[in-house]
Amino acid sequence: MSKSGAGRYAPSPSGRLHLGNLRTAMVAWLFARSTGRKFLMRIEDVDRGRDAGVADEQLAELAAIGLDWDGEPVVQTERREAHDAAIAVLMERGLVYECTCTRREILDAPSAPHAAPGAYPGICRDRDETERAAARAAIAPRQPALRLRSDVTELSFNDILLGKVTAAIDDFVLQRGDGAIAYNLAVVVDDADMGVDQVVRGDDLASSTPRQMLLQRLLGLPTPQYAHVPLVLGPTGARLAKRDGAVTLEDLAEQGVSATTVRDNLAASLGLAQLGESLTMTELLARFDPQLLPREPWVWSR
Repeated sequence: MSKSGAGRYAPSPSGRLHLGNLRTAMVAWLFARSTGRKFLMRIEDVDRGRDAGVADEQLAELAAIGLDWDGEPVVQTERREAHDAAIAVLMERGLVYECTCTRREILDAPSAPHAAPGAYPGICRDRDETERAAARAAIAPRQPALRLRSDVTELSFNDILLGKVTAAIDDFVLQRGDGAIAYNLAVVVDDADMGVDQVVRGDDLASSTPRQMLLQRLLGLPTPQYAHVPLVLGPTGARLAKRDGAVTLEDLAEQGVSATTVRDNLAASLGLAQLGESLTMTELLARFDPQLLPREPWVWSR
């Protein structure tokens, strides 16, 4: 099947990829390649505390399990001009306002009736210029964050794996007080500019998708097709993490487990192979059917 557009995988360079990351990357690759799309890579390093030097290690790990991608990886922090331009468009339409709230002030503020738990209560939304200037001066030298003035409280979308998903939308942050671009804004702009029309990622991000869909609508950008993959859980049933022992290729290699064996086990967890069966990514591609993918988390244990 030949199709224009692209899928992508977008790791954050915060550490070695664990089995859950690798499994989602495999599914994203299979989705893209099975539909004739390009498969692109993006390094999502906008968050504080990310180590850009880890990105090369992550790319090597993805290659080790048999993944390839088209073109050079896009580095998110190198796209600041495009992110700023998108915020400027929203500002011109009166859809952005300054927010000086701390997390504590947000938590302590009374919520609006029927608001979702944790939703921003609109403390700074309706300030006039005099009030904004006073609030700005009160937090100096800290800078205000920038929030989207949302005109909806929820949106729904149809996910390939999850079905209908509905999630709340509040006046979410576009740019943090430290000047960093927020994930929701960056991912929307970057996907559109890269020609990504298929987004495959972990289902922990499904609830953020309606926020991104709202931004797509406001910026006049297309909405991709979404597929959110169930997570990998550790032996206790919590989300897989370093506390669960050897969960990265590096750790498993020290125990004599090869990258090929890891791929085989991940393929088996996706119903694409039998335990002990070894197949290349090309061979797995021939078996891939999104409708047969598991809809429940995979619990990993050794």
